[in-house]
Amino acid sequence: MVAAPVGVLALQGDVREHVAVLSGLGVEVVAVRTEQQLAAVAGLVIPGGESTTIARLLETSGMRTLLSERLRDGLPVLGTCAGLILLSRSIVDGRDDQWSFATIDVDVRRNGFGRQIASFETTVDVDGVGEVPGVFIRAPKIESWSESVTVLATHDHGTGPTPVLVRQGAAWGCSFHPELTDSSAIHELFLATI
Repeated sequence: MVAAPVGVLALQGDVREHVAVLSGLGVEVVAVRTEQQLAAVAGLVIPGGESTTIARLLETSGMRTLLSERLRDGLPVLGTCAGLILLSRSIVDGRDDQWSFATIDVDVRRNGFGRQIASFETTVDVDGVGEVPGVFIRAPKIESWSESVTVLATHDHGTGPTPVLVRQGAAWGCSFHPELTDSSAIHELFLATI
């Protein structure tokens, strides 16, 4: 049984899609827009969207500090696309004012699999699950990672296998958009850890 509720950070991005997947799995879901909502969730999804915009909205909403504290205390979190960028230890090609929570010990490159016009769909072989559909839209590319990071799936986009689903403790990072497919496998993996 999943501890409830599970939150979806609802400042920008694929909020509705993640809420629909989690609700379809029978989970109580909260669209998190305030510190009070953030303080009450047992797990959190940080959706895809625009990482710099989400970061700015975390600051203007006053949630950056609380989220940083909750992540440090082991809040289960799944970051997809922009969410992965926000959870990474560093952003290789980030803007001068761009920051991240450094929750997952990976270095990422924004749009590392290509710009919008280079978006693609493929299957991804996830350890212990098998093939799941992956939608890559301006997806971040993990360029390096530490031994403390577990690589659960890779994708070879012509330059060799690259991690696209990783986990470090209670934090999960996903380069692609599992919420835009008909598979709930990634969300189920995440929920099993809450």
